[in-house]
Amino acid sequence: MSFPTHKENYKCVKSLQQFYSGGPYTVSSDGKFIACACNDTITIVDSSNASIKSTIEGDSEAVTALSLSPDDKFLFSASHSRQIRVWDLSTLKCLRSWKGHTGPVMGMACHASGGLLATAGADGKVLVWDVDGGFCTHFFKGHQGVVNCVTFHPDPTRLLLFSGSDDTTARVWDLTSKKCVATLERHRSSVTSVAITEDGWTLLSGGRDQVINLWNLHDYSCTVSIPTNEAIETVCIIGSTSTFASCTRGKKISNKSAFQFLSVGEHGIVRIWNSIGAVCLYKQASSDVTVSKNDEDEAKRGFTSAVILPSGQGLLCVTADQEFLFYSPSELTEGSFQLKLDKRLVGYNDEIVDMKFLGVEEQFLAVATSVEQVRVYDLASMSCSYVLAGHTDIVLCLDTCTTSSGRTLIVTGSKDNTVRLWDANSRSCVGIGRGHTGGIGAVAFAKKSHNFFVSGSSDRTLKVWSLDDLPDDLNDSFILKSKAVRAVHDKDINAIAIAPTDGLVCTGSQDRTACIWKLPDLTPGVVLRGHKRGIWSVEFSPVDQVVITGSGDKTIKVWAIADGTCLRTFEGHTSSVFKVQFLTRGAQFVSCGADGLLKLWTYKTNECVATYDQHEDKVWALAVGKKTEMLATGGSDAVINLWHDSTAADKAEAAEKEEEVVLKEQELDNAVLDANYTKAIHLGFELRRPHKLFELFGALCRRDDAKVQVQKALGVLSTEEYRQLLEYIREWNTKPKFCHIAQFVLFQVFTLIPPTEIVEMKGVGELLEGLIPYSQRHYTRIDRFERSTFLLDYTLNGMSIIEPETGIVEDPKDESLVDPMEVVAEGQEQEDGLKKRSSKKRKSHKSNGGNKKIKV
Repeated sequence: MSFPTHKENYKCVKSLQQFYSGGPYTVSSDGKFIACACNDTITIVDSSNASIKSTIEGDSEAVTALSLSPDDKFLFSASHSRQIRVWDLSTLKCLRSWKGHTGPVMGMACHASGGLLATAGADGKVLVWDVDGGFCTHFFKGHQGVVNCVTFHPDPTRLLLFSGSDDTTARVWDLTSKKCVATLERHRSSVTSVAITEDGWTLLSGGRDQVINLWNLHDYSCTVSIPTNEAIETVCIIGSTSTFASCTRGKKISNKSAFQFLSVGEHGIVRIWNSIGAVCLYKQASSDVTVSKNDEDEAKRGFTSAVILPSGQGLLCVTADQEFLFYSPSELTEGSFQLKLDKRLVGYNDEIVDMKFLGVEEQFLAVATSVEQVRVYDLASMSCSYVLAGHTDIVLCLDTCTTSSGRTLIVTGSKDNTVRLWDANSRSCVGIGRGHTGGIGAVAFAKKSHNFFVSGSSDRTLKVWSLDDLPDDLNDSFILKSKAVRAVHDKDINAIAIAPTDGLVCTGSQDRTACIWKLPDLTPGVVLRGHKRGIWSVEFSPVDQVVITGSGDKTIKVWAIADGTCLRTFEGHTSSVFKVQFLTRGAQFVSCGADGLLKLWTYKTNECVATYDQHEDKVWALAVGKKTEMLATGGSDAVINLWHDSTAADKAEAAEKEEEVVLKEQELDNAVLDANYTKAIHLGFELRRPHKLFELFGALCRRDDAKVQVQKALGVLSTEEYRQLLEYIREWNTKPKFCHIAQFVLFQVFTLIPPTEIVEMKGVGELLEGLIPYSQRHYTRIDRFERSTFLLDYTLNGMSIIEPETGIVEDPKDESLVDPMEVVAEGQEQEDGLKKRSSKKRKSHKSNGGNKKIKV
């Protein structure tokens, strides 16, 4: 058996982040993305896998309304600051903004032409705006309460606007006459939704008075009132081309003018209605909404809104706990149909406290958050496949296993003092264990036999639960029995681990100790003492007789099982260590903690191989795949990150890059030999070889046509390469030896590139700040050198060592030429005179005492 290679690096390949905090959202015309309000920001989310495509920063106020233009190019938003903004989705820039309401904007709608935007405010006003100009075209006042919804007539030629308010009325506004043409009064509570049929002559209004009213737009009379027995949040018209319409054609509908619509509300079920006779054509058998049993607000326990997706993509329903449920209708053989839940995107997970991989192939991830349900995610699509609901208080811990028969089980511990056993295939609770008097802080399955699990509680006791009598097929929950119970610590139990042979169990507690117990009777073993704070994590090594622990004292310790001695201590975290898990058959391990860091360690060398800072808050949960050794982390920032081992990929990529570099270097050498300086310089930039580039520019500068050659070589460079060249020139310019070539190349750069492009380069200000002082120093030195040459000429002239050039002398009077021979003769006489004066000077020096110094 080959020993696995050590891990050197992990990469975060997927991330599930908070993208929706409740409130407004809007779906694109093709259904491919959703714009969601996430506190004071707007997230653009891919509807297929919940990945955040982009984020638009707001104005630090919660977003209250959102709408998209018909072509999905512009996004309109409003917040509690009452500022209305227009965003260009291609650049994510705010094109214009304005204010108009005296209260928050609660609803928005864009006209089919894209030129008008209607806003509904908490101030009871409905305003219409010119999108391009940002000015108000219509000011409608009449509602006596908060206006909840607003929509334009679907026919662009009929300039009508509809609104619904908390004052129990719906109003029809005429954009041509700028007046209210009808006030629709039949509701007894807030009107939450309005919709118009395809033919444009019927208006539907739904309210929290549990009634849907149908209004004739010819005379604005109420034709039908449909009692629904639930507060209505949204009504949607089912178009003739919709997949829902094809599924309802099997129903007996006598009147051809009848239409169908659906409604959602507080009960969390979808119902489809026929307009004639107020017949309910379809009703969901049960709700897919997961609600807290302690939630006393009934209005928050169902759907908050719904929208029929375009192109036959089904129905999107949004729940009060920030979940997006995607339904598709499937027609049955009997002529009826049912709604199938295709996808569940969770907008907000709250604090993640524990997670484990699920299944043989580890394609799923079970996650415990600060709610009563366990959410199981499909790692391929990062959508929530299903929810395990049954606990009456938040779930604190969980563990998973796959039995020898292929059955996948999940055990969960909750604050409701119970443990529950779940079957992942049937997605149901198959066992309940009661007996603890405190919240369950840790659970663990047997590693080898999978016929029992262990739980630890805040009541300081440890229980062993038997699975021997568990039937294979259950309709009701089985009452689990405990095989052994023991009080094991002085404070809460935080962590439990079972040895690979199922013979030992280790517990970690807030009393700063970890204890090892023999199974199945929980016979006392050794006590591990040495940590200065509570112990949050314990784990047995898969190969050695050691236990590893992580503590609130920021350290990780390795203990011998035989005598409880501390073998190693690992330091590196800056805060409490919450989870520690072994990797690579015990040769390495990973840890995470309150500092938000994930660390990879090598056991024998005490070396921290890598540190990853991908979370913004405490990392409570860490899961390691037994088969794939894939990692998953989650914490207080409500983010789930998936990590894959990239060691082999990094090595292959490095080898490929090295081979590519060798080939390019050979190509560079060939280009230099062929005197193809343009190609050589381009390759020098690709290889980032500043010294080679200097040699190439130096060779060009020594040529007669240096200016032409340098400009030719620089003409093929990109903007990024020009910026890189300026960095190199800045370094060359600091040395007098290289400054001449640097200044020459810099001059050619400024000649080729206009100043407007230079200013737009990234970091050009810093580059120029580094170039200017040294350039001034070089020019000062050259100027000083030039002046010194004039002094030398003056000195030599004064010593008569050099003479002005004499050849043809021009007479200023008669402009005739002087005979050159006379000039030569005159020069000879002057030379003879100079020799005589020199001999006299030598004689005078000798007469003054030879080498004797004379003070001046």
